[in-house]
Amino acid sequence: MSAVAQVVKSVGPKLVPFFKTVAIYFVVFLPDTVPSVSSTLLKCLPILSLMLFVLLHGMSLGDEYKYSRRILVGLIFCCFGDAFLIWPGYFEMGMLAFAIGHINYILAFGFKPLNLTLGVGLYALTVMNLVYLMPGLHGILVPGVIIYTLILTTMMWRAIARAQVSEDLWTWSKLSSCAGCILFGVSDLILGIDRFRQPVDYSQVLIMSTYYAAQLGIALSVVDAKPQPVRPQSQK
Repeated sequence: MSAVAQVVKSVGPKLVPFFKTVAIYFVVFLPDTVPSVSSTLLKCLPILSLMLFVLLHGMSLGDEYKYSRRILVGLIFCCFGDAFLIWPGYFEMGMLAFAIGHINYILAFGFKPLNLTLGVGLYALTVMNLVYLMPGLHGILVPGVIIYTLILTTMMWRAIARAQVSEDLWTWSKLSSCAGCILFGVSDLILGIDRFRQPVDYSQVLIMSTYYAAQLGIALSVVDAKPQPVRPQSQK
């Protein structure tokens, strides 16, 4: 518990801008049906705050910050995705931006341990979700949503496998990225149902609250991405 308290004390002040901008978003709460520069900025501010959090936690071009750089790039593309989704006619561009963001998250999480059983189970659930959404998809959205959903599922697979909860090898930051990616899947599922099948009550609140929580969990995973001390080479 003392270790957790130390982490909270360390990262808490860096997250103040995020919580403030999220509060502003839900207080002002401009509907997505009325696109404007103001609504775009309000929607993007929390993600911009998480970018700042990642940068404040440490950043360089060295290998020790490769994980943090990939998380940062993922946040940048997701921020572009947020902006695109505000404006009519840019849904496909927003989906592409989010897909690139997810790919960067996947690269950050890596493929070890693999946990194929988990992957097969998640892809099976994904197929069922796609079958449900398919009647509402037309044109470019048919392959687009399929590819995007498979990328999203891969991100969830890698985050959950990385946490290694069943083997008691987890850390708080790995657990936060795991929870974040699951919430990302929940957010996108609500969005898909609301957009392609049937209206969901309070959809904007549900989508955005789970989305911001998801990105927070993923951003918090950089807490463990600390530089490792270079071990001196033994002299012959």
